[in-house]
Amino acid sequence: MIDHRRLGRELDLFVSDPLAGAGLPIWLPAGAAARHAVEEYVRELERRSGHQHVYSPPLGKRELFELSGHLGYFADDMFPPMKLSADDEVVLRPALCPHHALVFRARGRSYRELPLRIAELGGMYRSERSGVLGGLSRVRAISLNDAHTFCAPDQVGDEVVEILRLIRAAHAALGVRPAGFRLSLRGPAGRYVGDDAQWAHAEDLLRGVLAGVEYVEAPGEAAFYGPKIDIQIVDAAGRESTISTIQLDFDKPERFDLSYTDSDGSRRRPVMVHRSLVGSMERLFAYLIEVHEGAFPAWYAPVQLVLLPVGDEQAGAAAELARRALDAGLRVEVDAAGSLGGRVRDAARRRIPYLGVLGSREVADGRLALRLRGGRALDPMPVADVFALISGQVAARALDLLPAG
Repeated sequence: MIDHRRLGRELDLFVSDPLAGAGLPIWLPAGAAARHAVEEYVRELERRSGHQHVYSPPLGKRELFELSGHLGYFADDMFPPMKLSADDEVVLRPALCPHHALVFRARGRSYRELPLRIAELGGMYRSERSGVLGGLSRVRAISLNDAHTFCAPDQVGDEVVEILRLIRAAHAALGVRPAGFRLSLRGPAGRYVGDDAQWAHAEDLLRGVLAGVEYVEAPGEAAFYGPKIDIQIVDAAGRESTISTIQLDFDKPERFDLSYTDSDGSRRRPVMVHRSLVGSMERLFAYLIEVHEGAFPAWYAPVQLVLLPVGDEQAGAAAELARRALDAGLRVEVDAAGSLGGRVRDAARRRIPYLGVLGSREVADGRLALRLRGGRALDPMPVADVFALISGQVAARALDLLPAG
């Protein structure tokens, strides 16, 4: 069976070391390169859609999480507070939303600023039981692609529609294959904040947005502060989990006393929309490693091109081509050790998308013999054309190694 933990070891993507701690994986250079490419893409997708990125600390005072409701409704999933003095305790945050509420209230806000989209790829921490931890799919230190939109009540519907568009775009680029949509609703009383009218309105609003989309309703799966749309995936073992989410929250704007000045000069309460386009980097890559069997699309492959000089005579030319490829923005390596056949097999084992074979004829002609992952060999072509081909597929975030047609 395909298992991201085994592939992670074989491809040197990440390591779990007992000395670091359970549920605290370390991203190795290859995994970090792939993750960086994905993070860069997601940030740019968000920037183009009007999001403003922030940095916030991974911990906060106990009072912050008492105010947000997390200590009252979510304490079992949080790490214990750290006592700094008799009257000062800090807590590793289980979510980013309290800090983003502080971003909103850092100064007065006008209706002209809404919707205000605050985004961050930030760390949060969950005190998961050791028995449920595994690889990247279930961890204690989580790097979440998160954002919170503060908007007027009549803007919520359009905002959710736009978030769904962004989610579909990100999934298409990454090769995510959603298994279904779930409308997560309130369950039995006692676990949730807010009044019945707010919940009914929020749930009806999300049903309206999902009109025409096949989905299932899941009572009892809502966040403690509001209903949500969850987009599900299924891993290689058949286990279902959430990859992307959109959540409505009428509670935190009330708790943090958030407001904006409306066009008539009155103070109004915004709605807070939580959303994650691709979830945490850990769970996302657990899925991507398995769905692609380690053969990532070229745009986020750790190494995009490996150059294979046939003999020592081509080593200098290969080093010069590697420098040019780096200058062109590609992730490239030169492999000159051992037989050519062995090096080709090693590149295949590492799932490298493009192999450039460089013999005496190619050096003399200024060409490169390109092989694709999977074994297909292309006719030798000018080096500039090779770089243009690879750069074009990377820039397009294409799933295939060659242009369509």
